[in-house]
Amino acid sequence: MKIVSFGCRLNIFESATINEMDLPSDLIIVNTCAITSEAERQCRQTIRKLKRENYSSRIVVTGCAAQVHPEIYAKMPEVYKVLGNREKLSPEYFTSEKKVIVSDLNTPISIPTSRQPIYFDGHCRAYIQIQQGCSNHCTFCIVPQTRGPSTFLPSVNVIEYAKKLINDGFQEINITGVDITDYPNFADLIFKLSQLPELKRLRLGSIDPACIDDKLIDIFATSKVLQPFIHLSIQSGDDLILKRMGRRHSSETILSICSKLRSVRPDIVFGADFITGFPTETDQMFENTCQLVKKANIIHLHVFPYSERSGTPAEKMPQVSKDIRKKRAHILRETGSNLLKTYMNNQIGKSVVILAENEYKGLCEHYLPVKVDTSMQIGKFYSVLLRSVDDDGLFRGSIKWACLKK
Repeated sequence: MKIVSFGCRLNIFESATINEMDLPSDLIIVNTCAITSEAERQCRQTIRKLKRENYSSRIVVTGCAAQVHPEIYAKMPEVYKVLGNREKLSPEYFTSEKKVIVSDLNTPISIPTSRQPIYFDGHCRAYIQIQQGCSNHCTFCIVPQTRGPSTFLPSVNVIEYAKKLINDGFQEINITGVDITDYPNFADLIFKLSQLPELKRLRLGSIDPACIDDKLIDIFATSKVLQPFIHLSIQSGDDLILKRMGRRHSSETILSICSKLRSVRPDIVFGADFITGFPTETDQMFENTCQLVKKANIIHLHVFPYSERSGTPAEKMPQVSKDIRKKRAHILRETGSNLLKTYMNNQIGKSVVILAENEYKGLCEHYLPVKVDTSMQIGKFYSVLLRSVDDDGLFRGSIKWACLKK
């Protein structure tokens, strides 16, 4: 069995869940993404290529693109079966006689508890899915149609899985989901996790700025476990565009959050998602986004040119030309790249702690890659002196000592 995943961290998590199922060995499972039309095009292209290279295999298409457009994939001669996002979590559907099994998502997709947690990255870190679906309705987004409304893993299960991971020797836990801050009493859950004995690192997935409250900021202030990196789902730095997107925050909200977090955690760094060329976005509106990135000093940027999605309100709005969308995406990426280079150069001569992902590379506290010249033990922490920055955006460093036992 082979699995090919597209899209978000949650999709990768669910592919790992599928990989633990007892399924026929001749299946190739393509776990698709529907966030943009380009993502879907790449999925279809990959399906055709996989069939050419693996003619005798049976291709099962699932994920968000299969959920929203099952008829398109069912018509592809390369495809053996099409499963929805709910069905891909149950092994019996992969061997059903029906070619297309895609249920509606008016009711939430339950999070399977029997297969949690999932291990990634050579067993040096692990992920717990605490939330599924989305109950917000951003005008550009198709996720509520592909994953249904929000549902949550009970906190007792979250804590149970975290304890199991710690007992198994994992020192970093990542919290994942579609909209993790929609979790009831989210800050309380993060506090409980941060208090677990022997847990060394806790990271959060992408966060909706509208849901960051003083409780969560206080945890960043006091916890040595919660890492000094936070990724925000911002999308634009212009207030009118944010309103037309259906977002619940303003540009001032972002600046305030970044200021508050830096006041309690001076070494914290920020990442963010942005969409360029959203319908009605003018040059000045785009410039407001660039200025927000600079003012907030956001160094990890995920930038996407706006892509029309059928069935979303934004599709009916006055569109910006695709050339302008791409041009603005390039400019914004360059802005973020320059900020990242400046930040990394300012860190030279400082020490960081990395978790080894392979013999010569690991991630530091600020979610930045560090390469070393001396062999490391995967899954172990090392104190590293930063010596230089490569052209490909990697720190080079020298190991000072192994600082924590696995």
